[in-house]
Amino acid sequence: MILAFVDDLYEDLELWYPKIRLEEAGYATRLAGPARRTFTGKHGYPATADLLLADARSEAYDGLLIPGGFMPDKLRRDAQVLMLTREFFAAGKLVAFICHGGWIPISAKILRGRRATGSLGIKDDLENAGAIWRDEPVVVDGNLISSRTPRDLAAFARAMLTFLEAREVGDT
Repeated sequence: MILAFVDDLYEDLELWYPKIRLEEAGYATRLAGPARRTFTGKHGYPATADLLLADARSEAYDGLLIPGGFMPDKLRRDAQVLMLTREFFAAGKLVAFICHGGWIPISAKILRGRRATGSLGIKDDLENAGAIWRDEPVVVDGNLISSRTPRDLAAFARAMLTFLEAREVGDT
């Protein structure tokens, strides 16, 4: 099962495309938000939180999806969001972020010395956090999977599924 962060002004495609691809492959995806309500994406698409961020537990999930938009700039100020992100990372579980989603791993302080990408708008932020910037559709560095923009969603989703499937094979 995958946990995804949601709040108002998330980037619609960056949540829904990977969520649908993950669910097609058999990975249920739960949306965690600051309230159990329906949030509105940047382009108006609704997403209803299944659980409160305060109730989310990393041990219940195989990975974390962090879509972009303006949402990550708000959620990066939430101590629970940062703790969850650090827990997923430390456990070697998937931490996947796209576009401005990188703001959350930046604030969680997990990117120093790691290769990553994101929107050009946060390139300086990623580098200032110690990440090694790559201008590529998808960058995989251990359990960190990052992508630039919605045009890279196919590569992003494939990389997430490859990581999750390899982890399953390793667990058997």
